[in-house]
Amino acid sequence: MAGIVVVFDFDKTIIEVDSDNWVVDELGATDLFNQLLPTMPWNSLMDRMMKELHSQGNTIDDIAEVLKRVPIHPRAVPAIKSAHALGCDLRIVSDANLFFIETILKHLGIMECFSEINTNPSFVDEEGRLRIFPHHDFTSSFHGCGLCPPNMCKSMVIKRIQASISTEKLIYLGDGSGDFCPSLKLGNGDYVMPRKNFPLWELICRNPGVIKAGIHEWSDGEELEDVLLHLIKKISEENNNSAAAAMLIPVDCKFETMSAQTLPQALPVPH
Repeated sequence: MAGIVVVFDFDKTIIEVDSDNWVVDELGATDLFNQLLPTMPWNSLMDRMMKELHSQGNTIDDIAEVLKRVPIHPRAVPAIKSAHALGCDLRIVSDANLFFIETILKHLGIMECFSEINTNPSFVDEEGRLRIFPHHDFTSSFHGCGLCPPNMCKSMVIKRIQASISTEKLIYLGDGSGDFCPSLKLGNGDYVMPRKNFPLWELICRNPGVIKAGIHEWSDGEELEDVLLHLIKKISEENNNSAAAAMLIPVDCKFETMSAQTLPQALPVPH
């Protein structure tokens, strides 16, 4: 079922918790985190917390082991594997960080299902400390969006994806307030799947008229799987019907086509 791009948020969408909070809480640094939270942006705070955890003797392996215990609904992984098997192009847009996401995806055996991960970059330095940096360097420039945190505007990623595809339809799954801005960029024929009773769902409920895409809520991994596979089937059937109709057009009809401007392509996920 080619022609469908499925974009997932990560925290509280693929997994059941916020991965940043999970690591901080599991390694006993919650009090310090809460103390520092009012003093700096979240992304900067997470880099600082990795420094504090490292200074307390926590290794990168300790962090990885915590990440491998992250709660996830039992139907979330089958849903992702099914969508991938059906030929969908799966991507992640998340305000977590690359080390957390890749560690969890590899542990779950679904890393290869995703063609692209858009998130805050991270790496392990020569001292063995995890460093976390902003997706958008807000120290040098402002991304210009008043709805999103300074380190990442997800709609910028969505607009780049839209510019790189032609007739593909988008399905966007998310839960948080940071998922509202990219939802505004979806068009007719696309779908947004907000998690019920989470900030994105509440924002859409208060502002339904600003969303052009079809809205299909979900509550847990089971509903995520059911709704996602239903939408994939629906789009696929519509695409097949359109293709069949195109075959009936007389051969002497002429169409004027215009190619989209070529934009930089996303880096593929290394496997």
